[in-house]
Amino acid sequence: MGWLEDHPDVRNVRCGAADLNGQARGKRIPVKFAKKLEEEGTRFPLSVLNLDIWGEDVEDSPLVFEIGDPDGVLWPTERGYVPMPWLPTPSALLPVWMSTEDGRPFDGDPRHALRAVVDRYKALGLTPVVATEMEFYLVDDSGKEIRQPVSPRSGKRRMGADILSLRALDAFDIFFNDLYDGCEEMDIPAEAAISEVGLGQFEVNLVHVPDALKAADDAWLFKMLVRGLARKHGMAASFMAKPYEDWAGNGLHCHFSVLDAEGRNIFADGTHAGTPALKSAIAGALKGIPELSLIFAPHANSYQRLVPESHAPTGICWAHDNRTASVRVPGGSPAARRVEHRVAGGDVNPYLFLAAVLGSALVGIEEGWTPPPPIEGNAYEQDLPQIPATWADAIDAFEASDLARRIFPQQLIDNLVMTKRQELHYIAELTPAQQIELYLDTV
Repeated sequence: MGWLEDHPDVRNVRCGAADLNGQARGKRIPVKFAKKLEEEGTRFPLSVLNLDIWGEDVEDSPLVFEIGDPDGVLWPTERGYVPMPWLPTPSALLPVWMSTEDGRPFDGDPRHALRAVVDRYKALGLTPVVATEMEFYLVDDSGKEIRQPVSPRSGKRRMGADILSLRALDAFDIFFNDLYDGCEEMDIPAEAAISEVGLGQFEVNLVHVPDALKAADDAWLFKMLVRGLARKHGMAASFMAKPYEDWAGNGLHCHFSVLDAEGRNIFADGTHAGTPALKSAIAGALKGIPELSLIFAPHANSYQRLVPESHAPTGICWAHDNRTASVRVPGGSPAARRVEHRVAGGDVNPYLFLAAVLGSALVGIEEGWTPPPPIEGNAYEQDLPQIPATWADAIDAFEASDLARRIFPQQLIDNLVMTKRQELHYIAELTPAQQIELYLDTV
């Protein structure tokens, strides 16, 4: 209760866990019952973490009728309480994760999947250091079609994109002031904000942290904060992969390095080329792209972003300081040698995303894999293996993937495949406008 005692104005608490789509599932609890929640946990059906994008049960899921739809027990994560500054009433969110009745981590919980990958690094005396780059659009969704919102500062709409424009940031200065204040309150390490390629598109970088679970928490909470504050300011914010047909999509890029037990970066050897461990991590990441693309592009709309020359990679390759490649080794000081994974859209589940990126890299390191030579020049113009072009292909590839089974529990694989097949079936009934309406606030 220490945090709540320090925040006596908080009137209610939400407890929430991330489902397979990254949606927060949970309960609203009067603050007087918070101590019971902390000490005894709370209970949801196990199936709640395996709902489809509409929040419906997955048909024929073994978690529902086959085993009687039993409860799991949800316990607070190490994150603890965080404020919810987008709400008018002082409120707090307590992130939770699910265990089975006998106390084992539930294999269908995305956060536990990432924890298992981090534990494998720890067993080798290694620590991933992770940063994310979060892209999103601010939109006006009050009409029949989404469009650029009116600037709270000027009362005008921007008529075009403006890359790295301070004027574009200044137009939404009131929103960004609240956003950075909210990040400070929620202990989300937000760094630089920039105006991006698309109309009303922005990117905020979250700084490197030597804790992949915190990095995923930060990304998950950041998405909540941005969406909530946008609504508070009379707009919507969307992380969907491709809100506008004619503008760049939203990505969620991950930068990572790995420290050994003495705190040394195992990717750095003082040269531009980097170490064999760097190459093996790249090789693992490359192998993971086609097999784990369902994690990186989990929704129907995701595949509208993955088209050539649209500021999203489509060829499976790596390069030094080349943003057309799907895996990039940024320039800068050799001591900070790291990998940037550029495939994922902003619509991903951050826990599954980091588990896939770090898990595939770890397998590459464990196996001592060697990647193909780095490319030079424009990846879109080269004959390269391609990321799966359709959602159906990505589902099939994930279901058949041996690499996925080295990273994720079989139950999570089965649950995700069933969920995505159900969504694939029913999404065909929606018009493009209805798909935007579905994904705008959910992903």
